[in-house]
Amino acid sequence: MQLHRRNFLIGSGIAAGSLALPRFAIAQADNRPSITIAVQQISNSASLEPLREQSNVGERTFSFIYEGLIMRDMLKGMEPIPGLAESWSRINERTVELKLRQGVKFHNGDEVTADDVVFTFSRERMFGPDYDIGSSKTLFANVLIRDSVEGKALPPEVMAVAKRAWPALEKVEAVDKYTVRFVNRTPDVTMEGRIARYGSEIISRRAFEEAKTWLDWARKPVSTGPYKVRDFKPDQELVLDAHDEYWGGRPPLKTVRLVVVPEVATRINGLFSGQFDYICDMPPDQIPGIEKNAKFEVQGGLIANHRLIVFDKHYPALKDPRVRQAMTHAIDRQAIVDSLWAGRTRIPAGLQWEFYGPMFVEGWSVPEFNPQKAKDLIKAAGYKGEVIPFRALNNYYTNQNSTAQVLLEMWRQVGLNVQIEMKENWQQIFENNGKRAVRDWSNSAPFTDPISSIVNQHGPQGQQQQAQEWENDEMNRLSIAMETESDMVKRKAMFKRMLEICEREDPAYTVLHQNATFTAKRKDIQWKSAPAFAMDFRSYNFKL
Repeated sequence: MQLHRRNFLIGSGIAAGSLALPRFAIAQADNRPSITIAVQQISNSASLEPLREQSNVGERTFSFIYEGLIMRDMLKGMEPIPGLAESWSRINERTVELKLRQGVKFHNGDEVTADDVVFTFSRERMFGPDYDIGSSKTLFANVLIRDSVEGKALPPEVMAVAKRAWPALEKVEAVDKYTVRFVNRTPDVTMEGRIARYGSEIISRRAFEEAKTWLDWARKPVSTGPYKVRDFKPDQELVLDAHDEYWGGRPPLKTVRLVVVPEVATRINGLFSGQFDYICDMPPDQIPGIEKNAKFEVQGGLIANHRLIVFDKHYPALKDPRVRQAMTHAIDRQAIVDSLWAGRTRIPAGLQWEFYGPMFVEGWSVPEFNPQKAKDLIKAAGYKGEVIPFRALNNYYTNQNSTAQVLLEMWRQVGLNVQIEMKENWQQIFENNGKRAVRDWSNSAPFTDPISSIVNQHGPQGQQQQAQEWENDEMNRLSIAMETESDMVKRKAMFKRMLEICEREDPAYTVLHQNATFTAKRKDIQWKSAPAFAMDFRSYNFKL
């Protein structure tokens, strides 16, 4: 294994010359390996703040650094398990009480207490000073809302995500040093899921307040995960050191280095040469070639994330919903699954997952592949061949370029004049310059309820509506009602109606396929991948 030649030689030198060294030097030698992981990207926002970096690549990165009160069992179905809270209970339909683990240490050595939890969900860190915690409205009057800490600026994106994740949070209060209560303004059956979701990780109050600027904090955050930030160079590399006071046991790795390597071929060559120990986001067609070498293997599979095509209904050629409907019926999703994914993924039942349990809408499906229906819709809409721009990034998603090319041809077959526009970053993808029509995206479900997915991303507080791409009055009314409804039969009926609106009647998006992620590594490393972008390198999941 490439455990960094310099470290290996130093370690060998200590062993060879041990009789000449003081006894304490031998006792303190750290012989744990260090690894390098090649990724497509570390962070899209040049920050390590979950409330700013809501992305697939961010989920992978933050799994090393952050932890929440309730966590997910990464190796056993992703079900909720105790995290920084050892237990929790419902006080009433608006209140959840949690008991914190005692003795848990932040990366800076401070103990985690209720004060840190309260601060994590405060206006200062999450919502901004103009957030009216007793109302349903958040004021974003300024581009950057200033707080009271030496000119720090809380980016509006942070507050937008916080509002999306916690639309009706009334307060988080400390009962005692190791007990906290989350109190919602309205009844909410999903509070435990919100506590466990991506973006609700606990941070050190002292570290946040001592940072000179918000960006200083966001590039060297302090939480409780098994690894802590040593150095972060945006778009280049992230170096993490073991957090040896980690409550879950001493981490098995001394150092983890994530490096940005956008090209798939370069990642694969680096794995074969020993430059990288792990390489992420492998396309399925590359897996057989990697596994021909007996020294390597590929792990991974389906994850709780769906690939989407998203529509801007305000683009002139897409204002008539029949054109968007036609685009959904022109897609042969099974051909994409078979040809680009070698059958390693599947077509899901729309924007939902089976782990929704009683909220899963049985019998629902993505729009059928029906080219003639697409042609009929185009004709009825009076579409005259106007250009429809399709914005995409360069393989940010696995198989993104090839998928875009296949879609382009499918749309052309039914008479749609779609043209691909390659963009360099997400800012360019979202730029509203009158030429925004169709784009690539994905959607995850961070907890087991439709609120976490369809409402979170496409509802009134969701990113699609915040970007002013799409809105629907009935969808918004349903989203607000579903946030507070506790009758599961009524909630399921609301969700079904949302699917009808967003996927059939007034398409906001169309689901292509369930996402899958594949990671290649050396076969002699004992490690198991999770059904997520996140990577787990705790003491129970790494051995040479």
